[in-house]
Amino acid sequence: MIRSMTAYGGARVETEHGTLNIEFRTVNNRYLDVALRLPEDLRFAEGMIREQLGKIVIRGKVDVRVNYARARSADDVTLDSDFLRTMADQLRVAREVIPDLRAPRLADVLAGPGASDGQLDPDAWLPMCQQACSRALVELQAAREREGQRLADMMLACAADVAQIVDQVETDLPTIQNDYQARITTRLREALQAANPEGFAIISGPELSARISQESVLFALRIDVAEELSRLRSHISELQHILRDGTESADAGASKGGAATRKGSAGKRLDFLFQEMNREANTLGSKAGALSVTHGAIDLKLLIEQMREQAQNLE
Repeated sequence: MIRSMTAYGGARVETEHGTLNIEFRTVNNRYLDVALRLPEDLRFAEGMIREQLGKIVIRGKVDVRVNYARARSADDVTLDSDFLRTMADQLRVAREVIPDLRAPRLADVLAGPGASDGQLDPDAWLPMCQQACSRALVELQAAREREGQRLADMMLACAADVAQIVDQVETDLPTIQNDYQARITTRLREALQAANPEGFAIISGPELSARISQESVLFALRIDVAEELSRLRSHISELQHILRDGTESADAGASKGGAATRKGSAGKRLDFLFQEMNREANTLGSKAGALSVTHGAIDLKLLIEQMREQAQNLE
């Protein structure tokens, strides 16, 4: 499946122990780069989160944020007696200056630095982390696939335009050859007449035809782009396979154990493919025998660059 590297997925889980939130934000990157922002109390869930993430994300910069809130009660909190005595002494000193100063509420004391909730129970919180992580990754994967499909559709539309340009260049080649032959015939006749008004009396028709034929053959060899057009068509076919047919093969491989989805990055394969297409477009431009071919080569390079920019967002 073609997937974008830019997506978001989040989930929230609530139990009698409390509430846990997890968010995944991904953007494009050449390699897999995971930034995990995890409270120290939940550090025991780090390995599980990285393992689940690694099963679905091949490359990209991933920002993971986890936060939680306990379902707190007075029975869950213990107070430091030394801290309470210190607070009482400070309150007594303060009342010597401010006699009507009120004592702090119990809720304020329970939320203060002298209160201790104890460590989180991994047996209770790890399943919550697993559940939230699974839900968030499902949402993330769905968003990546939707965005990837949109990018694939845009590149397929560009590929269709590339194929149309290739067909047009191939159609124009015989006309370009005939026009050149007509121009070289006119130039040779004009050159002969300028050099010697009686030039046609001392040169035979077959000799003139042979000279014109020779020049035409040399021109045809110089503008021969059949190989470049053939390679561009081959690259277009491979592009369609990666973006369209490759989706089905990847899904089939996933149903057999997911091996096909780990064979390589579609984004990297496309990046290499566009480099080759750009090379052929450059050669086509250098061999251009007419302005229409030059324009076609420029349009090809623009379309290839557009597709390359979109492919940089694919995994």
